[in-house]
Amino acid sequence: MSDTPRVSDHYDAIAAGYGAGYERDRLETLPEYPANYFRLQILANRLADLGARRVYEVGVGEGTPLITLARMGLEVSGCDVSERMVEVAQQNFSAAGLPPDAIRWGDIEDVTTVVDQLGARPYDAVIAAGVLPHVRNDRLFLRNLHAFVDPGGTCFVEFRNKLFSLFTLNRFAKEFFLDDLLSDVDEEIRTAVAAELDERLATELPPVRTEAVDGGPGYDLIPAKFHNPFELLEEFELAGYKDCKIHWYHYHPAPPLLESKLGDLFRREALRMEHHPSNWKGNFLCSAGVVEATKCE
Repeated sequence: MSDTPRVSDHYDAIAAGYGAGYERDRLETLPEYPANYFRLQILANRLADLGARRVYEVGVGEGTPLITLARMGLEVSGCDVSERMVEVAQQNFSAAGLPPDAIRWGDIEDVTTVVDQLGARPYDAVIAAGVLPHVRNDRLFLRNLHAFVDPGGTCFVEFRNKLFSLFTLNRFAKEFFLDDLLSDVDEEIRTAVAAELDERLATELPPVRTEAVDGGPGYDLIPAKFHNPFELLEEFELAGYKDCKIHWYHYHPAPPLLESKLGDLFRREALRMEHHPSNWKGNFLCSAGVVEATKCE
């Protein structure tokens, strides 16, 4: 049996405090950057633009995104693989006057666990935020999302941006050079490059997150992968989606190793940059993005 902690072990541990990242009045003071707040802004704005009425979320967390969408007049429901997150989301739904049974436990990689939420008609849109990094089979995951939307419906899937590693100047940059760019070159060259990068980059950073703030295994101990945005868009097309595009968020005004040196200026400038229109710079300055894709007719 594997000693690797389950994804749900991490999210069970952080469920109680997970909603803090959506609190607008704490954007400048939260110890951890409030990336989820800006992701929710993207989702809410795009769903409003599309005129969506029914939305399903895979990976509901503690429920704030769906509650926000419900307040916009949308019919919402969803699932999560963390039993504790489901409990907290159901409590938050009840407090907001929403039906708690709209939230269920479910694993999107096993469609039998979520089939009872499909109902008589598909949804206008499906959201999966914080899920793709943890799935085992990307194509199976993307195809399973098909079941939730009509042809012409929209999927929104968040991913961790592998190209951002080039801007970090830390151990992630070294990993990208060796494991992606130079994966098939002579081992002697890879060894020389590794030694050079150890001298020039902060390859001891960032520290490995072995424990969550509220206890339980840290994020770096659970299965969590990055995606190359160019390859990811191709995966969407192969899985039966079209008109794929990326909305970037979690901007960095400088490599993250300079955050402690720059202090409050780093956070203020990052917050300002979140309002930039998405362009090519997001491929390198943003640690995350949301793919918006249409299910083919």
